[in-house]
Amino acid sequence: MRNGDTRVRGLAARAGGWSARHRWAAVGIWVLFVVLAMGLGSAAGRVDVKDSDQLKGETHTAAKIIEDAGIDEPASESVLIQARDAGGKATDADFRAAVSAVVKAVEGTGKATDVTSPYDTRTISKDGRSALVQFDMRGEADTAGERVEPVLKAVEGVQKEHGSLRIEEIGGASMMKTFDDAFGDDFEKAELSAVPVALGILLIAFGALVAALLPVALAVTAIMATMGLMGVVSHVMPMSDTANSVMLLVGLAVGVDYCLFYLRREREERQAGRDAQTALRIAAATSGRAIIVSGVTVCVAMAGMLFTGLAEFEAMGLASLMVVAVAMVGSVTVLPALLSLLGGRVEKGKIPFLHPESRLRRKRGGNRESRFWTAVLKGVLAKPVVSVVVAAGALLAIAAPALGMKTQNLTLDQEFGDSLPIVQTYNRVNDAFPGGSEPAEVVVKAADINSPEVTGALADFKAKAISSGASRGPVEIKLHDAQNLAFVYVPLVGGSDLDKAGQSLDKLRDEVRPATLGKVDGIEAPITGQVAGSKDFNDQLAGAVVPVFAFVVVFAFVLMLLSFRSLTVAITSIVLNLLSVGAAYGILVAVFQHGWGASLVGAEGVGAIITWLPLFLFVILFGLSMDYHVFVVSRIREAHLRGRSTKDAIQHGVVTTAGVVTSAAVIMVAVFAIFGTLSMQSMKQMGVGLAAAVLIDATIIRGVLLPAVMALLGERNWYLPKWLHRLPDLTHDEAADAVAAPAARDDEGEPLRV
Repeated sequence: MRNGDTRVRGLAARAGGWSARHRWAAVGIWVLFVVLAMGLGSAAGRVDVKDSDQLKGETHTAAKIIEDAGIDEPASESVLIQARDAGGKATDADFRAAVSAVVKAVEGTGKATDVTSPYDTRTISKDGRSALVQFDMRGEADTAGERVEPVLKAVEGVQKEHGSLRIEEIGGASMMKTFDDAFGDDFEKAELSAVPVALGILLIAFGALVAALLPVALAVTAIMATMGLMGVVSHVMPMSDTANSVMLLVGLAVGVDYCLFYLRREREERQAGRDAQTALRIAAATSGRAIIVSGVTVCVAMAGMLFTGLAEFEAMGLASLMVVAVAMVGSVTVLPALLSLLGGRVEKGKIPFLHPESRLRRKRGGNRESRFWTAVLKGVLAKPVVSVVVAAGALLAIAAPALGMKTQNLTLDQEFGDSLPIVQTYNRVNDAFPGGSEPAEVVVKAADINSPEVTGALADFKAKAISSGASRGPVEIKLHDAQNLAFVYVPLVGGSDLDKAGQSLDKLRDEVRPATLGKVDGIEAPITGQVAGSKDFNDQLAGAVVPVFAFVVVFAFVLMLLSFRSLTVAITSIVLNLLSVGAAYGILVAVFQHGWGASLVGAEGVGAIITWLPLFLFVILFGLSMDYHVFVVSRIREAHLRGRSTKDAIQHGVVTTAGVVTSAAVIMVAVFAIFGTLSMQSMKQMGVGLAAAVLIDATIIRGVLLPAVMALLGERNWYLPKWLHRLPDLTHDEAADAVAAPAARDDEGEPLRV
């Protein structure tokens, strides 16, 4: 901007100015947009990710073959019948009577089909103490959990009649029902409680009901609009329930943050003596610009998930990107209009005993600097070298455990512990029939599935799967003659031990299949199943780590460089964000893998980090961390452009933003911590990781390390090599001091109105 040129050139400032002048139009357009988005989404319906699109590799190929054949695999169930004492055998009379009773009871419900006796299928354990009655649920597998209760009650009835035996049911339908009953409401409760928690914290932060409601209203309407848009977009890129939950979390976080930044700046300028119109213009040019820079950076970070090739991640990334973009647009358009409409009424609904010092602060000129952070900054800026060494050393120490991070897909007992009886049943089945509860599934497609050549190859595969040591059997083959398909179910040696089961899977894929089915021309035989799906997911995720990390870091660097026109600011922002993410990783490993303090969050005995979390956390945290960084550095840069020395600008920028950053961080930590209270360890890990990282970012990073590093760099903070001067200039600063002089105030500290 040229000296003396006070024109508003920035996009945020122009948008805010237009909205303030056409406030009813701006509000009307926003409401119309939200209603239209929801209407279109409702009319279009949501297309969810299909099984065949979840993964690439063999799992995808198998799912595609099954889907193209029009086969709906039913939900399979098993009833474990086990002698309680070591001497009991499946050949005993009472054992046989129990098996017959189970078969009769299950068939009598009318909900099951293909009920088989263990004496026919040879599903009797090696020690002879355990047997499995197997059957399929009628109807669609996705809804089998809703129909399985009569079968469960029938099995319970048999158990009561045979107390000397253990008779328990497990399978896809029974596990679905158990988890829905135990945890189905967890997510809904967490999502519903997030809004009241955020509102409560905002009430404390602002001390006024109207001011507290504005950020929540903006976030909620942004989420509602995005939910509608997700329905429309899902016809191009399918969505999912997980993407919806992540969108809600991110939308609430950034929606409240952006509104909080804007509203706080507008109130601060008014308390400093600006008239309402000028305060709004300054807020639009400063906080509005910071919101756009932050929002675009967060969108870029979320877009990193699109490079994973994993349908679930792509859905989460696109949904998060959309809600951030919608919240960003709403913050710089409808919010200025609402503030202009409300004027002084934004302070309505004052909460008694909150902020009793506010009137005194107004009389003293509106200074909103935090006493606590003023004291902290005094020490940090006095000894920046010591501050950098101590803060960076502490973060590196916290991050150190991450070097030994072990990731895996959590087993049932790791995910839920011993809190559910079905987990114990799962373990007993796996002990008696290693891999039997989660067999590998070979989907064999041939021109003629009943040809002698194919039949012989299937028999060879069945025999070699056991002789190779990959399975102890029994190996089951189901033919679908009309579709020329065969499903081969192979219990894997290793059972619930995913590492050992993975080795058995490799034997099937690399040794058994080529030596048998691979000798028949024209046969396709991809191997799928839970273990195979986990392995394919891990392999694909590992291949996506480097591209995603590189994309997010490089594009974030470029955006910071263009937005602040400083090579130094761009580099330090990336380094500090990486430190924050590293510290979050370290806390996760310390708590969930090593068990340090695990009892405090109910995470004893997990021993690993769920596979998808590190990449997910990196993308989410890198994006959300930019909120605070952009906001604080923008304020520092603004003060420096007004003529303050770099040290004074740092002091001013950090302490004047401390209140809003603290409020925003407390809201984020509280919302994420709600998910840390859920029973599922994967959700608990996500909640704890996000909450810890945001807390570290808002305190150690922004309150200590950032000002200390900038103090050491001095004027080099604003260094831009000459060869980079040709880059586009996205700064567009408003000369705020030239806009207007402070307005006169009455005896109560309020601006005089003419």
